[in-house]
Amino acid sequence: MSTESPTNTTPIRFDTKIAVLLREDLEPWQRLNVTAFLVSGLGTTVPDVIGEPYEDADGTPYLPMFRQPVLVFEATKETLKAAHGRAVSRSLPCSVFTSDLFGTGNDRDNRAAVRAVGAGELDVVGVAVYGPKNAVDKVVKGARMHP
Repeated sequence: MSTESPTNTTPIRFDTKIAVLLREDLEPWQRLNVTAFLVSGLGTTVPDVIGEPYEDADGTPYLPMFRQPVLVFEATKETLKAAHGRAVSRSLPCSVFTSDLFGTGNDRDNRAAVRAVGAGELDVVGVAVYGPKNAVDKVVKGARMHP
């Protein structure tokens, strides 16, 4: 059950941002799959991004979700590579999805595929990043909102 007052109507503002950056040449099914994989890591490592559990009027419980919006961007391969480098160099919590992961079928092989390539040589098709708004804005510089 939520601890927030149901009568409180003051807008909630966040000083942090969650952003997903996808390579513009991905197929629609790949965009959805990559986005789901990328954001899955944030809730386990940055628990503050997770809100309270949901409950409908009948009392049916639902899982908690992010407490703030997730902004999805797209970019060229070059812009995405630069964004990945900026996220890593700023030590922001981030997850990465590489083109090699489309050919694996399980978590162990996914991690092995990423581990086999140096950070600067990864063929990144998606990145999720979390942090202060201004830092995340600098990471996604050059990208555009996903249509």
